[in-house]
Amino acid sequence: MTTDAGLPAVRESLQLALLAEPAGGDLVDELAEAAVDHYALYYSCHPVSVLFQEVRAMRALLAGALSPGGGRTATQRQVGRLSALLGNAAFQLEDFAGARAHLGTAATYADRCGDAALATWAYGALSMVARSTGNLSAALTYAERGAAAAPGGLVRAQLHALALLPTLAQQGQDREATAALEEALRELEADPLGEAPGRFGFDAAELSLHRAEAYLALGRTDKARSQAESSAAACTTGTPGWAAATLVLAQAEASDQPSDAAQRGLDVLDRMRAQPPALHPHPAQAPGRTPRDPARRRRCRPSRPPPRSAPAGRRLRRRLRVRRPSSRLPLRL
Repeated sequence: MTTDAGLPAVRESLQLALLAEPAGGDLVDELAEAAVDHYALYYSCHPVSVLFQEVRAMRALLAGALSPGGGRTATQRQVGRLSALLGNAAFQLEDFAGARAHLGTAATYADRCGDAALATWAYGALSMVARSTGNLSAALTYAERGAAAAPGGLVRAQLHALALLPTLAQQGQDREATAALEEALRELEADPLGEAPGRFGFDAAELSLHRAEAYLALGRTDKARSQAESSAAACTTGTPGWAAATLVLAQAEASDQPSDAAQRGLDVLDRMRAQPPALHPHPAQAPGRTPRDPARRRRCRPSRPPPRSAPAGRRLRRRLRVRRPSSRLPLRL
């Protein structure tokens, strides 16, 4: 499916349904759900800016079927999910204020329609956006809201791994971060499936990535390296999931292997430039699945810059200077 033809075709299907049911109805709700599932599953198949415009147009269409007092519960749920995807895309486009607005809308609609999983995801994403801008206090508040809303199993594991664990680690709260990790591991093990695909999904490879990031924040570079290697090994080389894990690995190596770390960064830049945007990051995942820290907007920069005398370090610095912000790796919320 191509971006030029495939994305508009999804929107046009909903337009046709709205001609038949202008005020909404079962057909509109069914097609809206299918459209959002498509965007979530194939998110990484399209340029983020293009996908943002398409999801925005879809949400505007669906908003027309809402009444001033709310509307059908199923319709509100899809408006919330579309808002969550817009928040994800806005973060990747480095519109942090926009990301907060869209994710806040997602949380509001999730609460109104009783979708605990969506509310958990939205609060977790808001936590990551706050963390990425250095507001760790707000990040913890959002993470705790998400934990309060989270049902058991995969959703709860995801919230603890991508919101509570890294926030507590960055605050230096070692004991609390360890407790969040243990909760994530318990919930992941207890879930009957153990993974879910798509932009809203989660699996063991992503948990390993978050563990690596947390260990890095706590200064445990050996453990960070081990978990990053495990996460990268579970992903297909050249995909965003692989890139996220490899860049964390480079950060873990930077203190004692700066040239190797710089070379990893260069390798990521080369492979991500050469690959098409749609690949399978992990064998167990459907197309478009990528690890998700919207705060995971890694810039291929090790935690300690490589020596200026290192050829790989000099090449990496030159490459980073010429990269436009909008072209940074498409790493997920």
